[in-house]
Amino acid sequence: MKKSIWLIQAALFYLLTLFIAALPRSQSARIGKNIGAFLFNILHSRRAIAIDNIRQALPFMQRHPSWTGSFETAEEIALATFMNLGISIVEVCRLYHGKGDDLIDSMTVNGLDNFQHAKEKEHGVLCISGHCGNWEMTSLSFKQYLNENVSAIARRQNNPYLNAVIEKMRMGYGNKVIYTKAATRPILGVIKSKGVIGMLIDQAVYEDNGVLIEFLGRKAWANKAPVIFAHKTGVPIVPVYGHRDNDKYVITFHPEYPLCGDHSDEGIHQDIQGLARSLEEYICAHPADWYWVHRRWKRAGEPV
Repeated sequence: MKKSIWLIQAALFYLLTLFIAALPRSQSARIGKNIGAFLFNILHSRRAIAIDNIRQALPFMQRHPSWTGSFETAEEIALATFMNLGISIVEVCRLYHGKGDDLIDSMTVNGLDNFQHAKEKEHGVLCISGHCGNWEMTSLSFKQYLNENVSAIARRQNNPYLNAVIEKMRMGYGNKVIYTKAATRPILGVIKSKGVIGMLIDQAVYEDNGVLIEFLGRKAWANKAPVIFAHKTGVPIVPVYGHRDNDKYVITFHPEYPLCGDHSDEGIHQDIQGLARSLEEYICAHPADWYWVHRRWKRAGEPV
């Protein structure tokens, strides 16, 4: 019975992506915003999570030097976040069905020299990011602008048929997927071969895999894996973030993150906190481009 349900889910998902990909390219942004507004209105619990997360973070963001001041309320940011998600859904559907080359070609990419400087160290590159802008499209752009294939770290979907559909998209443009379960050996293999790893670091982890940091003014559990890998292998860490600038999609490669050099628990905490500060700066500058919908502060003794 479960297999039949899984097959139906995957088939419906595939047909939906096919329908969205067939819509006129010139109308993608408008259609995406409408999809986002629709999701904002029907996904009541997710909307409530986003608004609550933003409301608690807003005082911190408004004090931050990078704050743009373009939004006044949590509700405004939440609606804009869902609209960004809707646009991303349309873009991903086009990419999946081979109609996204124009999306990749039309990007603005800043800081390519930052990536190249890190690559020249010949220890591979660990690109860290978050659920920012269209993070799937950001990953797929590496081949076009860097002539590099990325091994992206991802969680395997419970539905194996749905996972196969999503995996096909993620492996487009030559990319590979490393699933989080038993990921250590494959990650080390990519680094040893001087390859590129893509890792999102903005989701809550369990205590065994993380450290407790300050994030947007609240306590949160953060993944310590990127710093551990950097200590073990010497791989440079390069923060990469994508955001929307009106009708343009912009990707920025930031300078390599300078590790403090202390391999103790205190040093690991310092570096993970530093990486979180980089993401905070991005979010304050582009608050509608971050995925506020997930429970970032769970298990950290904070209201979620």
